Amino acid sequence: MTTRLLRRLAVATSVPLALVACSSSTSSSTATTAAAAAATTAAAPTTTTTPALTGSLNVFAAASLTGALNAAKTSYATSDPGLSLTFNFAGSNTLVTQIQQGAPADVFASADEKNMQKLVTAGLVETPVTFAKNKLEIAVAPGNPQNITSLQDLAKPGVSVVLEATGVPAGDYTRQVETQLGISITPKSLEPDVKTAITQVTSGEVDATVVYVTDVFAAGSKVTGVPIPDSEQPSIVYPIAVVKASSNQAAAAAFVQSAVSGAIQQALAAQGFIAP
Repeated sequence: MTTRLLRRLAVATSVPLALVACSSSTSSSTATTAAAAAATTAAAPTTTTTPALTGSLNVFAAASLTGALNAAKTSYATSDPGLSLTFNFAGSNTLVTQIQQGAPADVFASADEKNMQKLVTAGLVETPVTFAKNKLEIAVAPGNPQNITSLQDLAKPGVSVVLEATGVPAGDYTRQVETQLGISITPKSLEPDVKTAITQVTSGEVDATVVYVTDVFAAGSKVTGVPIPDSEQPSIVYPIAVVKASSNQAAAAAFVQSAVSGAIQQALAAQGFIAP
């Protein structure tokens, strides 16, 4: 075989080997690129955006929640500007009557379980959840001029007192403690809610009233608080629930959740409420 023929055979043989090597390199590069792309996709974080709440929401809430819920309203104005939030504050028993009579409520927040149970029994609310607790405290004029140091002092002649009416949680809690202590406080008048009761003290109409720790906190320098021992404290629980007739169920449910563990719960803590 001639030298020229041998050279041609060598060239012919080397070409397929070069093609195989080139093909192998290209496949490897493609596979590496695909793997890298897949890894990048897998590493990318998944984000879930909660839709902003819209429409109107009517919240019927115990008067003692006034400060905390009004503070939380500012957060809603920022996070959910499309939501029109309206509060109706009053004694829990008054609010129950309004809902029973068909008032347009989306959420009900009570200062006791007894009033909430009325709506549960009537089938007007979803299952309630506890979102806060509280304590009773005596509110007196600044500086405590009558030197009131206990609930027993409120039963003494010459001390003028107002309490909340029967059915209003704060008043019922107070009467529960009176029975426990074996005392009888004779009020000058019975008020429809804690806010009205404490106003009687800040205006100088009476010497004292019994409200919640949070009401004394909200009144600031207008009153002096006289603590009631833990051994005399009743169990004060605040439940909240979505009203079944609500026309904005999504916003109502979100509001309830916020009261339990969101911005509203933070506002409650700032006002002195106790976490559930």
